[in-house]
Amino acid sequence: MDPVARPLHVLVVDDNDDMAASMELLLRREGYSVDSAPNGAVALGRHLRRRADVLITDLLMPEKDGIETIAHFRAEFPGVKIIAMSGGGTRVRGERYLSTAAEIGADAVLKKPFEIAALLETLRRVANGDAR
Repeated sequence: MDPVARPLHVLVVDDNDDMAASMELLLRREGYSVDSAPNGAVALGRHLRRRADVLITDLLMPEKDGIETIAHFRAEFPGVKIIAMSGGGTRVRGERYLSTAAEIGADAVLKKPFEIAALLETLRRVANGDAR
């Protein structure tokens, strides 16, 4: 990141509190400005108060899941970069959710669990406009 530029603002959306807190801490240490939300409905409210440059969202969440969140952000905030992440559910493997996320507009996808380096590299690529 350019030290003179304003920090990139990242909004992490995950209903797993430990995952969200870990990502928030990691990204702050890397110099990003970060907020988090437990689902897409809360994320939307946080985004309206402080616009995110990049949305990193889990796909399986209560209330407003990641697919709905991606579709909403793509329609209302097309300039926001989106990274989808999922480990899948008990009946469907994560790849299916991730391919759906990519089809509806996610700029990149990460299959959980992922390495910190993969998250940081994906975020850097997406922020620089190098999708997928």
